[in-house]
Amino acid sequence: MGLASVSVDLDSLVHYCRIHGVPESALDARGRTAAYEVGLPRLMELFSKAGLSPTLFAIGEDLEAEGARELLAQAHRAGAEVGNHSYRHDYALSRRPPEQIRDELEGAAQAIWRATGERPAGFRAPGYTLSPALYRAICEAGHAYDSSVFPAVPYYAAKAAVMGALALARRPSRAVLDTPAVLLAPRRPYLPSPDAPYRRGRGPVLELPVATVPWTRLPFIGTLAVAVPGAVLRAAYRTLKSEPLLNLELHALDALDETDGIPQAVARQQRDARIPHLLKLERLGELLRWLRDDFEIVTLRTAAQKLAPRAAGLV
Repeated sequence: MGLASVSVDLDSLVHYCRIHGVPESALDARGRTAAYEVGLPRLMELFSKAGLSPTLFAIGEDLEAEGARELLAQAHRAGAEVGNHSYRHDYALSRRPPEQIRDELEGAAQAIWRATGERPAGFRAPGYTLSPALYRAICEAGHAYDSSVFPAVPYYAAKAAVMGALALARRPSRAVLDTPAVLLAPRRPYLPSPDAPYRRGRGPVLELPVATVPWTRLPFIGTLAVAVPGAVLRAAYRTLKSEPLLNLELHALDALDETDGIPQAVARQQRDARIPHLLKLERLGELLRWLRDDFEIVTLRTAAQKLAPRAAGLV
């Protein structure tokens, strides 16, 4: 039986404003806190019903709010692993100078430690974008694994198209388009080359790529699960049942809808934001039941511990 992990990027709605070129002033007070105060409790209830412990990737600056800190601490006490998602969620983090990258990683690690009493074992880059400098910083920070690589061809193409359209509309996105090399990155866990982290090598930190479908490299993430017809999701899932790790990534947005403070300007760009949250949770619950029947569900930290010896043997 293979392993499966369920992770959640706790990106607040302000980051969706930034990638869609929407002024942050479009967010009301409810929308600014929705990821933690609404999305996280809904998802934790879903995970509790499914009998699994998730990995939550937290942004350090979000934890400056006492309410977010306490909700994250509650989730951690309930069994969730908490990973590092950088301090400010700077989409261009991989292109920053090494000292700035180190500060971003350490700032988030400190914020997570203050909230949970533990330093994070894993890291996920903003926008899934790695670079040699960022990979080296992850290694130097003492992380046990990284889970940033997302070699999804349709996602890459759609992101490029959206960024181009926004630029033409003079509403530039803060997102960054990664090097095309990511499209050829391994789909399964591997040890990266420190000088080219989208290739296999002898780096000390294991990479756990986000799930994509074989051959087509369709992204197998929460957005797909809540937005496509059930038959399409089931067909995609069948291709992944033999994977050594099915790394299912969700976002707090997957538990939210327009009634939770998502600005209309964001919802127009983000199709899944227009789906009622109860329907999204129902679809995610069905997917989690499939995982429970076919995989051993573990946190990403446990997956890294189990898979590291195998990955080292493939170098």
